[in-house]
Amino acid sequence: MNPRPEREINPWLIAIAVMSSTFMEVLDTTVVNVSLPHIAGSLSASTDEATWTLTSYLVANAIILPMTGWLAGRFGRKRLLLAAVTGFTTASFFCGLAPSLGFLIIFRIIQGACGGGLQPLSQAVLLESFPAEKRGQAMAFWALGIVVAPMLGPVAGGWLTDNYSWRWIFYINVPIGVLAILLTQAFVFDPPYLRRERTGIDYWGIGLLVLGMGSLQIMLDKGQEEDWFGSRLIFALAILGAVGLIGLLIRELTTDHPVIDLSVFRYRSYAVGTFLMTIVGFVLYGSTVLLPLLMQELLGYTATHAGVTNLPRGLASFLFMPVVGFLTGKVDARKLLAVGLLFTAGAMFRVSFFSLDVGFWNFWWPLTLQGAGLGLIFVPLTTVTNDPIPRERMGNATSLFNLMRNIGASVGISTVETVQFRRMQAHIGYLGQHVAGTSLRTQEVLNGLRQSFLLKGADMVTATRQAQGVIWGRLQQQAAMLSYNDVFRLLGVMFMILLPLLLLMQKPQGKGESPAH
Repeated sequence: MNPRPEREINPWLIAIAVMSSTFMEVLDTTVVNVSLPHIAGSLSASTDEATWTLTSYLVANAIILPMTGWLAGRFGRKRLLLAAVTGFTTASFFCGLAPSLGFLIIFRIIQGACGGGLQPLSQAVLLESFPAEKRGQAMAFWALGIVVAPMLGPVAGGWLTDNYSWRWIFYINVPIGVLAILLTQAFVFDPPYLRRERTGIDYWGIGLLVLGMGSLQIMLDKGQEEDWFGSRLIFALAILGAVGLIGLLIRELTTDHPVIDLSVFRYRSYAVGTFLMTIVGFVLYGSTVLLPLLMQELLGYTATHAGVTNLPRGLASFLFMPVVGFLTGKVDARKLLAVGLLFTAGAMFRVSFFSLDVGFWNFWWPLTLQGAGLGLIFVPLTTVTNDPIPRERMGNATSLFNLMRNIGASVGISTVETVQFRRMQAHIGYLGQHVAGTSLRTQEVLNGLRQSFLLKGADMVTATRQAQGVIWGRLQQQAAMLSYNDVFRLLGVMFMILLPLLLLMQKPQGKGESPAH
């Protein structure tokens, strides 16, 4: 064990050390998305095959994440953190060198496995390094990386790919990783109460975790693409995931040395807060995926234009979180959380009334409101949730907290994509009833379009088909816009429903300030 040195280290130096690597890891969850076509073309693969670079990373990340507390207890937190950052940085370098898709996927798996522990480790270190009255500020700093990085990922990935090469989205991690290793070595030390455990290894728990989380993540990532339970693969993954996760739950509740300690859910504020964070992950990542799609597919924005239009959300979070961190120690965090939920719900409801005529400035205020709302949610929610957890159990608690946020994100992305597609089909059927051939208005529009194409030199048959194609295209666009509105309205309602749960959470008392048994 690396004991804490006698001289006191400024906690902000510790914060910079752990967050430099965490920001890099969170950024990598989204930075690859916009580069998939370039990766596929460069490595002679299809775009569908290239998506396994995303899936493999997420699967490995999801498997390691809940084990982080156990791994830290067994090998030491500083040693695990250094190993994770070193492995992530090295894997990033080899991802950039990848001569084939298979080679890239192997090192993306290593990247995801090493990166899985960085989020809970950084959160646990920050919560322990700062006194109770300054934990809000620490969590504001932590939340900046967790919230802002996924929003910057597509912009950074698109810029690097367009101006240099897709390989630079991995190479850029190397200098950041080296800096993180040096800072971690210099400023991070294991606390004296975190003793290395020499208990037996829960092989059954690890096996069930790999089976359950791996199957669940692949199912969520590929479900919409494979038409969900119409696919035998998705059905089989659902069965394996259910068996693995149910078996894991039973195993961890009955074994003497579990790989995941579920007893932290006995703390009411922690249990409620973790559920709230799952829904926050659902809404945050769901809306983060939908808005760029709406802008590019329906409004004709380029990837760069869509990234700039989404910038107010990340900018508002970046500016607002330090303020919220300061307020968290002075105002009841539950009140700040309630305001954050209302802000974010209001932003979703506002976006749900947009039409195809929406402009850039129409997005500005709702996204700014959402960014401010996310700051009001992440900082106090993290602080209240982990407040009752004793320090020696913080690593395990933060592992589960981050796991549930990631699961919420995966479920959210899959759900919003599926609901949007199904609602679009429903709207096409409804709107199609009003675009019948016997409708006088439809005939007027059809004749006007037909005349336009005839004037351009088309014959009658071709002009009629082109006019019908234009009407069909407009109908699809309107149906798609209505379906996006439906999903945004659903996300707003989800946040409103969460408000009563805040009454179940206890006011922070700083109980985790000193070890408790």
